[in-house]
Formats: sequence, C-alpha cells, structure tokens
Amino acid sequence: MKIYTADDILRVAKRFNNKKRNYLLVNPLQGKHLPTSPTAALEMMDALGFKVAQKFSSARMVIGFAETATAIGAVVAKNLSDECFYLQTTRENFAGKFIEFLEEHSHAPEQKLYAENFSELVERTPEIVFVDDELSTGKTLLNIVRQLKNKFPALNDKKICAASIINRLSEENLAALAEENIFCEYLVKLPQNSFDVEKFSVEAAQAVEPIKKDISIHEINFSDTRRGVKIGNYFAQCAAGGKFIVNLLKRENISGEVLIVGTEEFMLPAIIAGRNLETENFSVLTHSTTRSPIGICKEKNYPIREGFKLRSFYDATRTTFIYNLKFYDAAIIMSDSKNFSAGLEDLIAALRVHGVGKIFFIGG
Repeated sequence: MKIYTADDILRVAKRFNNKKRNYLLVNPLQGKHLPTSPTAALEMMDALGFKVAQKFSSARMVIGFAETATAIGAVVAKNLSDECFYLQTTRENFAGKFIEFLEEHSHAPEQKLYAENFSELVERTPEIVFVDDELSTGKTLLNIVRQLKNKFPALNDKKICAASIINRLSEENLAALAEENIFCEYLVKLPQNSFDVEKFSVEAAQAVEPIKKDISIHEINFSDTRRGVKIGNYFAQCAAGGKFIVNLLKRENISGEVLIVGTEEFMLPAIIAGRNLETENFSVLTHSTTRSPIGICKEKNYPIREGFKLRSFYDATRTTFIYNLKFYDAAIIMSDSKNFSAGLEDLIAALRVHGVGKIFFIGG
C-alpha cells in the first residue's frame, strides 16, 4: 500500500471573496476540483479505506460528508464489507425525514442527514465511521456527533472513527474527540496552521453563454446515497455504468483523451466509470462540478488556473463551478439530477470553449 505525503495530496488555493477562511486545501488526486486519473483517485481512497478496515473492522455503517468526501466515504465503506451501509450527508432539498447541521467556515453552511431508519442502523453496528476529506479542528464533526447522540442514545455506546485524507487536528482537538469515543484514521498528518494565499492576486471564474444543443443522452439508474445504500450493490451499479460507457465510446469510435465529469455530490460513478475506461486502455481524467468558489490565478505553482461559473445541475438559481478544463476528444457528464437542463447547457458551453465536440450525458 502506497504511503502518501503532503506533496502527493496537497495544493493550496485562495477562496474567492471568503473572509472567514481565505484558503482552500485542494487535493490533486481526489477527482473533485482538479482533473486526475480515476485509478489514482481510487488508489488513494482505498489506502484510507484499508487503514480504517484494519482498526474498525466491525463497522457496518459509514457516513461521508458532502460534497467533497462523498466518493471517499463510499470507497471506505467498500473496504469494510459489501454489506456495509453507506450514507452521505447532503445539501440538497428533497422529501424525507432529515437531521440538519451547521458547519463553521463553509460557503454552503447547511448539511443534513437522512434519518429514516437511522436508529435501527445504529443498533446493527458496534462501530461507525465518519469520513471527510480534511479534518482541521474537528468542531463540525463534534457538533454532528453530539446532535446525533442526543437524538439516538444508542450511539453513545459505539466506537466512532473519524477518517480523512488530511488530519490537521491538535492534541487538544484529539482529546475533545476522544471524550466522545471518536478516534482518527488518516493518510497525511499536517500541523494546524493557516496558509499564506494573500500573495496571490485572483479573479473570479468566468461566466458562460448557455448552449442549447442536442447531445447524446442516456439513462442509467443509480441508488441514492443520500438515502443510503448497501455499498456492494452501489459499486455493482457503478461498474455496470462504467461498462455501458466503455461500450458507448467503442461504438462511437472515440480515441484520444476522455474526460468524465461528475456533478457536485454525485462523484463516485464518474470515477468508477473512468477506471473502467482506463482498464480498456482509454486515456481518462475525471473531476466534478463543485459549489466551491475558488480564485483563478495563472501564477506558477497555483493550482486553479481557469474556471467557469455554471448553474447547478440541481438548482438553476445556484452557482457552481468547474476548474482547469482543456481540450478532450470526448467528454462524458454523469449526474443524478432530475432537473439538469440549465446546468447541462452551461457545462456544454464551458467544454465548447476548449473545443470539446463529442459530449455525452449519462443521467439517472
């Protein structure tokens, strides 16, 4: 198993017009803000999952935090067992019983967790794993766990793992977590310090002129991780989607470099499909649209060099972003949105700026 370092998984960007926390840690292997090899992304996530499974092998419930840790959480769950129940937090609005939380620092402060059958799920597992891409102070996690313990007292008797790619917790933070029976697993430990990004002069992502153009649209249904899934079944669906896309691109005689784009909280199916393409000798990169407004800067060693503002695939009144696009011989967009027209029009326009002519949409 590869040992990861800060050089592997850490780049620092400047948030655009965010006075609470002016920097953003950007992971070049995560398949979120920056395009990366799907296989490399999954290898990193598997490395965290392996560490969690070594010490929390009895866990049969994993909760991943939206939006950046939705794929990481799913991969951690898969490392524990195909029978593991995976549930992600969400910022989307849809019907059902939810517990709502607030996050410090966040540009999108509201998170919620689907609560139907949550009590029964807690009863079934002796250990529970919470997954985030980064833990900086642990305050958000503590807030969520304490609220859940208040509503579901059985959680007080469970051993809890806080898993993350990056851990920046101080000894004081770790002690506060331990008091709640929360213990950490991570890939890279960093000091709890801020990062100097004021030296960068940044600008906003650019707007696009929507393109209303017919493209190839295909439907594949995926279970909803916002409501929870048995992780083995979900991975099987992702693999089936990947096989469909492999056959689609072969029928279309696509060669050259391919981009697979996920949308916001819907990341893993694009990453899995990308890995399927890589095993068929396609050259593939993957990343996803995001709510994170990051400053654009062309200075050397700055990670975000170009960006586009898009209407969200899930809410046309909300702004999302995609960064560091370039020319690809084909692009596949994957989303579980039901009202994707506005977001799709904008993303097509952003891809057309770089001359991407062959675009396929996979919806479910």
